[in-house]
Amino acid sequence: MQPTEAQILERRIWRHFSKGLTQYHLLDDGDHILLGLSGGKDSLALLDFMARRARILRPHITLTALHVRMTNIAYESDTAYLETFAAERGVRLIVKETFFDPSTDTRKSPCFLCSWNRRKMLFTVAKELNCNKIALGHHQDDILHTMLLNLSFQGQFSTMPARLQMRKFPMTIIRPLCMVQERDLMAWATLQNYRKQKKLCPYETASHRSDIKQTFAQIEHLNPEARHSMWNALEQENKLIE
Repeated sequence: MQPTEAQILERRIWRHFSKGLTQYHLLDDGDHILLGLSGGKDSLALLDFMARRARILRPHITLTALHVRMTNIAYESDTAYLETFAAERGVRLIVKETFFDPSTDTRKSPCFLCSWNRRKMLFTVAKELNCNKIALGHHQDDILHTMLLNLSFQGQFSTMPARLQMRKFPMTIIRPLCMVQERDLMAWATLQNYRKQKKLCPYETASHRSDIKQTFAQIEHLNPEARHSMWNALEQENKLIE
């Protein structure tokens, strides 16, 4: 019997997910991983597939999820849904609140300050729970878009790596969806009926990221193999593991 489109999609995501874990050595036996769960399709898929991976005996990993709410941003997260979603997959969810004041540092954009404070909370909780790794839901498109942003606006050939070993303390950031394409995650979220969170951020249009996303789509239109060429360039320059 021929596999359905849903089965083909699931197998493709799992294959790319597993390849990323192996190729960039993202998991070790005994890992306690704190998973950032924003409630968007990417973090929900991350929890979904990491929970499946946690059921495999070796390497043995333990997962805890963290949802951070920014009290000064109109982001209506359905924590009851997130708690149920995590519990159904055998993962404990912790919910924390924090905030930032954009007037305290006018040199940094609100997006940077928001991201920084979310990340700070992730590190704080990870240390409290004695986690040795933090998993984030960035996919391949995010990594390639960041490379284009840094090249265009920073004059640097760099990106967010698949694995980043922190230098100041024993913590590693991993991005298990690093080889999964966003279009597959969007299709998977639709098939799985992931519930969308109401994102009402007043700053989201102030970023160049949406512009770069459109530029990347145009590049792919010119050359469908462009993403693979860019990814190979990052690998050759060892930009995916730091």
